[in-house]
Amino acid sequence: MRVLLLLACVPLLFSSLPAQDHPSVVLPPALDRVLREYERGWRTGAADSVAALFAVDGFALPSGRAAARGRAAIASTYAGSGGDLHLRALSWGASDSVGYVVGAYRYAPTGPDVGKFVLALCRDSAGRWLIDADIDNANAPPRMESPGSSPGP
Repeated sequence: MRVLLLLACVPLLFSSLPAQDHPSVVLPPALDRVLREYERGWRTGAADSVAALFAVDGFALPSGRAAARGRAAIASTYAGSGGDLHLRALSWGASDSVGYVVGAYRYAPTGPDVGKFVLALCRDSAGRWLIDADIDNANAPPRMESPGSSPGP
């Protein structure tokens, strides 16, 4: 329920952003930790480390792939993934136990963003922020295969 309420506010966030370039914002250290640990885990291909950033029953909703719920399913979904991931925040909000980060990502230290994401966050009993839902999608539409062609890399 808390994720649904939080996600209902997401369209309002984008309505206040300029149409083209979205500048980065500085996150509080506790929220920034989530992004930096996500980057570290992704860069080293440590799917278990990335999955550990999620709530026990959290969701990963990757672009062009099926939803994964729970840490084991998230680790399995992200297994074999990795790369030079760079995350930046465009907007954020947090209250006592729920928060969000709207952001963009790329696979190089500089250059254009290749996708965007929304992290719905919750605090655990120790006060640490965890990901309740990670919703991402690529900026480019998926490639369509022409009839009779063989899929390529």
